[in-house]
Amino acid sequence: MVENIIEVERLSKSFNISSKDPGLRGTLKHFFNRETKSVKVIKNINFQIKEGEIIGFLGANGAGKTTILKMLCGLIVPSEGSISVSGCLPYRRREGFLKNITLIMGQKQQLIWDLPPIESFYLNASIYDIDKFEAKRRIKKLSDMLEIEDELYIPVRKLSLGQRMKSELLAALIHKPKILFLDEPTLGLDINAQRNLREFLKAYNNENNATICLTSHYMKDITSLCKRVICVHNGSISYDGKLEKLLKKLSPVKEVLIVCSSEKDANKLDNSGFKVKSKVKNEITLKIENRNVSSSLRTILNNYDIEDLFINEPPIDEIIEKILVKKKYTF
Repeated sequence: MVENIIEVERLSKSFNISSKDPGLRGTLKHFFNRETKSVKVIKNINFQIKEGEIIGFLGANGAGKTTILKMLCGLIVPSEGSISVSGCLPYRRREGFLKNITLIMGQKQQLIWDLPPIESFYLNASIYDIDKFEAKRRIKKLSDMLEIEDELYIPVRKLSLGQRMKSELLAALIHKPKILFLDEPTLGLDINAQRNLREFLKAYNNENNATICLTSHYMKDITSLCKRVICVHNGSISYDGKLEKLLKKLSPVKEVLIVCSSEKDANKLDNSGFKVKSKVKNEITLKIENRNVSSSLRTILNNYDIEDLFINEPPIDEIIEKILVKKKYTF
């Protein structure tokens, strides 16, 4: 039985925020009599993650996804509740815990700007007490997987964004962490670089049974890597389960394009009581609820002269977009 590697119970986080009126008067008032208020950004959340799972965190900007990742890796101390990551309390930042995790943020960098990536790799290897021979072996293996062998000796400032991101990933994985926290790892990358990065993460997960917690606004990242997603809305979890089930709930209808033998048949079908989206000559598009697709198609095939039909799934991007807008869905 696969054990939970991450356990979160009744987790909350509040921040004290001060506000200031504009102008000199507001500045003086703020300086001598600062008013603060406590804002709860994470609200009593619970979830468990098993070893080897790849979990996608979905939500609008400001929903609390990054705050959750920062608490899981120990950068932020929770206000309430408990967290266990690989049997450790993250915010204590013990050596054994830190050697077991890594955090990659698409908008942050750890590579030294004016030096080639290889210098940063060996520096990281030294920090994690990895001897030079083993470090060289790991760098060779990871650079082969990421296809950046030729870029290892070029100054970071001269690398493209995709090459830098791959180098950042290598630097973060040189100590072979078992838990990866990835916050927008494909941010700003082109389509090919995104695809290559996703393929690498799949391979790393399969080879090392690594657990990956991922946030991304690129839906291809989520659909390619994650079977399970956690939806965050205003600091609360609105859904935790299979991505496939979520897509069905958010898109309860299918569009069925039917090519009739004649325009007369299309007109007849148009007046049959089905919900029609569009009709052009002998082609008609119907919107049918998922649970009624089989029975509806059986009725249509038995009663109308049909040449062809196509069942169109709505684009996943459009479905997930419903979550990314600041609206709460109850599942």
